[in-house]
Amino acid sequence: MIEIRDLPEADVDRMVDLAGLAFHIRIDDPEKERWKPRRAERVGAYDDGVLVGQLGALPMRFAAPGALLDSSAVTFVGVLPTHRRRGILSSLMDRMQADAIAARRPVAVLWASEGAIYGRYGFGLATRAIGLEVDSSRPLALRTAPDERPLRLIDAASAPEALDAIHRRGLSARPGGLVRDPEWWMRAILRAEDTEAPGYTEPRVVAHPAGYAVYRAHGNRTVRVVDLVADTPQAEAALWRYLASIDLTSRVHAPNRPVDDLLPYMAADPDQVSVKENYGALWLRLIDVPAALRARSWATEDSFVLEVADDRIPANAGRWRLTTGAAPACEPAADSPDLAMTAADLASVYLGGTSPSTLARVGAITEHAEGAAARLAAALAVPLAPYINDEF
Repeated sequence: MIEIRDLPEADVDRMVDLAGLAFHIRIDDPEKERWKPRRAERVGAYDDGVLVGQLGALPMRFAAPGALLDSSAVTFVGVLPTHRRRGILSSLMDRMQADAIAARRPVAVLWASEGAIYGRYGFGLATRAIGLEVDSSRPLALRTAPDERPLRLIDAASAPEALDAIHRRGLSARPGGLVRDPEWWMRAILRAEDTEAPGYTEPRVVAHPAGYAVYRAHGNRTVRVVDLVADTPQAEAALWRYLASIDLTSRVHAPNRPVDDLLPYMAADPDQVSVKENYGALWLRLIDVPAALRARSWATEDSFVLEVADDRIPANAGRWRLTTGAAPACEPAADSPDLAMTAADLASVYLGGTSPSTLARVGAITEHAEGAAARLAAALAVPLAPYINDEF
């Protein structure tokens, strides 16, 4: 019989080994210490005392439109191949959701190794990202005048304190990211080596009064952008100009940028900047539907009756009267619904990156009141596309 219980500190090494096996990653002994999920609330599935499945949940602050929400950042999810199709993942996800409810966290987030898995647990794809490549073998001419205030290189150790205020301003302007503490900065953004980018240097940090960029360089003449945040388009232009003009390089690769990144439009020669990838990024789960809807800001004042289907969290299921605007409200309703959707599809549109109108057109959302999907899209609208640059 499979037992679901807290995973103790004594089993953390086993947790790392299971992750390597489940995700086909070689984790050598020197790397194991960095992999250990010490901050996470850990849950294990045990078969006669043997760890056969696991899940970690990092208590993090998540940027919704106009608010920072307590969230469970789900990580280290895996089940041994010998124990698939026995309901273990379902039991682990149910435990995570119950823990999130008890901790009063209205949302959970994750990066999905296989997106098709998580829709049945109420997660919806809430953000996308693009990969950019700049031909920097010639000067990068920009249509946006760069902010000419001076740039400075700073060491990684002092970067969290120097950059955090800028990063937090970015979260307030663009939903989808996580609040970073100093440990997160050093382990996730500024770690000495990046196993996903072998051969690259340690992180270099360039700071502007209104922005920053973290990058690594390679002997093959490539600059890899790890993180770039700016308060203004002008500061962003200054940072891109710097990255494209680093000596002995001819290519800038930015593998994770927002879908509405300005650089392709800033470039005087559009052919100098290419979009190489477009992929699904963050998956969102509304643990407490009414609390999550009340917490975010709204672009218009309106009222809707939403019929939500949620097989895994019964308290979310039913009809809700959502009132948007300056004083949002969400209360149980008995009236006929304007829109009907699953909790997963509601999560997909929650950050404003996916339009309810699009999901209505494909049949995922049912529109009972004509024009309701477009009205909800207007209420959900955000100035900048949701985006996250924190993998976990």
